[in-house]
Amino acid sequence: MEKIIYILWKPDTQPIEQFNSLLLGSVRDHLLSLPVDRLQINIVDETVAPGAPLRAEPVQPSPTAMVAFWLNAAHDRQPVETILNSIAPRIAGYAVAESTVLPNTEAPDTTDRVRGFSQLAFLFKLPGITRDGYMEIWMRDQTRVGVETQDTFYYCQNIVTRVLTPGAPAWDGIVEECYPIEAMTDPLVFWKADGSEEVYKANYAREMANVARFLDLPNVSVMITSAYRVGGWTDPEALQSKQR
Repeated sequence: MEKIIYILWKPDTQPIEQFNSLLLGSVRDHLLSLPVDRLQINIVDETVAPGAPLRAEPVQPSPTAMVAFWLNAAHDRQPVETILNSIAPRIAGYAVAESTVLPNTEAPDTTDRVRGFSQLAFLFKLPGITRDGYMEIWMRDQTRVGVETQDTFYYCQNIVTRVLTPGAPAWDGIVEECYPIEAMTDPLVFWKADGSEEVYKANYAREMANVARFLDLPNVSVMITSAYRVGGWTDPEALQSKQR
């Protein structure tokens, strides 16, 4: 199977609430009628509005949603694209290899919403670093730094293997991270500081120093979203947990 991610832009004149309602309503239902697995829909809504200062939006207009799922083969994706193109004037599709560092084994609430908020980061590697060098730092060093410095309960690295749609930004990776809702407005929570200003500053400095080694930071996009795992699915338990 392949994991497929689509980034969506809403129509300019359409209220975001109406666009979100379509995604979580008729679009969700139509997608579920297809042979897709582990459907997830991320939206920008009022719940995550306080997190606006955390956004980074070098791509303009900025995207407004993400739809992700697993499919037997990416070349069977056309029915999905037909559905997404019916509501979005622009979509960007990617086949990715998923590396889930921190799985989320907690079931969503009764609306399928994952607790807290989901930060999506769209990565470009530094122009002067090789693909292998970028992957080595991201997968080895940044995995450890990210987990140790931020209060995440879900951390998924999506390695872009193919761009599937014409004109899509040529991102090298897409990161999904879930945080407690308080982390949107409290940097001491976001940066896993346990109430310490000193720890917060140290964790922030450590994170920024490491990502500067391999990411083209001015061109990295960040979305703050509500994540919906349609059908209430969860990740498999981490292997190390099973071995305890």
